[in-house]
Amino acid sequence: MTSDLFGSEATAAALVPLAERLRPKTIADVVGQQHLLAPGKPLAVAFASGKPHSMILWGPPGVGKTTLARLMANAFDAEFVALSAVLSGVKDIRDAVARAEAVRAQTGRATILFVDEVHRFNKAQQDAFLPFVERGLLTFIGATTENPSFEVNSALLSRAAVYVLKPLSPDELGTLFDRARADAMPQVTIDPAARDALIGYADGDARRLLNLLEQLATAANEAKRSALDVAFVEATIARSLRRFDKGGEAFYDQISALHKAVRGSDPDAALYWMCRMLDGGADPLYVGRRLIRMASEDVGLADPRALTFALDAVATYERLGSPEGELALAQCVLYLACTAKSNAVYTAYGAARAFIADDGSRPVPLRLRNAPTGLMRGLGYGKGYRYAHDEADAYAAGERYLPDDMPDVMFYEPTERGLEAKIRERLQGLRKRDQAAGGKRGATQDE
Repeated sequence: MTSDLFGSEATAAALVPLAERLRPKTIADVVGQQHLLAPGKPLAVAFASGKPHSMILWGPPGVGKTTLARLMANAFDAEFVALSAVLSGVKDIRDAVARAEAVRAQTGRATILFVDEVHRFNKAQQDAFLPFVERGLLTFIGATTENPSFEVNSALLSRAAVYVLKPLSPDELGTLFDRARADAMPQVTIDPAARDALIGYADGDARRLLNLLEQLATAANEAKRSALDVAFVEATIARSLRRFDKGGEAFYDQISALHKAVRGSDPDAALYWMCRMLDGGADPLYVGRRLIRMASEDVGLADPRALTFALDAVATYERLGSPEGELALAQCVLYLACTAKSNAVYTAYGAARAFIADDGSRPVPLRLRNAPTGLMRGLGYGKGYRYAHDEADAYAAGERYLPDDMPDVMFYEPTERGLEAKIRERLQGLRKRDQAAGGKRGATQDE
């Protein structure tokens, strides 16, 4: 056998990916997540109890969700069955259940069913293993990068504890870096600036850090380099680092640039920044969610179609996936950049929230309350209410819908752009009718 520059022999073990070689064997080996794993913290208590419970591990990629699930199976001497929601269906769930039943019958051991990317399962698929979780045949551990409140069946969610995992800090990534370097290239020195750059490029993702180090080790071996600097790092893995030239900051800078280009009605710049993000590995669905936000925040009622456009683009991507679905996102970002802009909805919402936060709880006027019972009608609920559809042009001129003791407010001020120009004209006309009717918006009954 021959040895290479790094002192590792060409054995079968060397073919195992670095991330797998460094996978923690015990909870003490885990880097990060100390808010869950430190003594007395929730998962540390769970490990110490010896009693597994169903849970959902929610966090970004590369923070240890799969590792924690495997460690729990080891700690509880349980059978470990892993499914990917991307590749598995109801048949795979049934096979997992059958395996769990066989293990229980033959050895008495429990089974931990780990479902990666559980948010990709539809309701029927999530329902398929719910009865077996309730029976105690399976301890369910789901991993997701998406908010489980929106993506996980409420019945399943109610039976599982949710633990939020955080991106690894630079110090934690530094610990992992030192451990990985000693394994992947023990005879190579990496200057501090290059080390810091790699940690920044990883952006809290342990798996990305290990993959980058593995690429670097291969390149250094081929170049017969025993010392690495920032220039070598950038030349070796420039494409992988494109979005992370300053760590996580660059990623959020690009999001900001995309948002500002859309707001500034520059379709070419908006498309450029979106493609930069996708090329750098950003989750297209994350980009889609940002576009939905822009449709409400920066376009609003100047073009109400923008929100529908953004929602349809995300739904199209969800159906087609990459790369075909990305064309719908491109179409959406160009539309948002080109259409009329207004932040009046965004401003109005913020003003209303701020007012309510500082104001008291004002009662609903009796005339605006519903009166489904005789008692409520007798108490004056609904008395004096004017049904707008019975009035001229379906507008009860002079009527007031705010609390009687509330001062005059005007949260929403439409712009003169796009559809809001027509909305502005209509509201001005309605206010003139209020004045002609002897009342005004915001006037109290005493006035």
